[in-house]
Amino acid sequence: MPEIGYQQSHYGSYYTVENARIYTLPDEAPPIIVAAGGSRAAELAGRIGDGLASTSPVKELKREFEKAGGKGKPCYAEAPVCWADDEAKARGAAHAYWPTAALTGELSQVLPVPADFEQAAKMVKEEDVAKEIVCGPDPERYIAKINQYAEAGYDHVW
Repeated sequence: MPEIGYQQSHYGSYYTVENARIYTLPDEAPPIIVAAGGSRAAELAGRIGDGLASTSPVKELKREFEKAGGKGKPCYAEAPVCWADDEAKARGAAHAYWPTAALTGELSQVLPVPADFEQAAKMVKEEDVAKEIVCGPDPERYIAKINQYAEAGYDHVW
């Protein structure tokens, strides 16, 4: 039987994967975009990644990325938004669906299980989420958010 795709198993300290398989490999490997929220991850992205992704318009991340070899590679930014025809509705929806957007520090990086995220989200107020997520129908607020990323040097925003 001819070999199809790529198969591998991994038995590690934190997880086990048996017989993982990609059945149809692309002709060319897809680019690997590395997410970074701090300088060490940005350095890693520049050194081994094909691009950088971030959720904050932080110029320092882009600088670390470029300094480590990322100059000329694409930089992607996630700009969370919640549109509704009324700002109050949008704020309520953002708080209901993404309260963890307002978690501070490295908390969202270190919580180990979903139940911990649910507990932490109970401490988040709607106004906290609205500070992190553009909410409502005003297009100028969306443009301003995108401009923050452009000013930080990101060339793709989603």
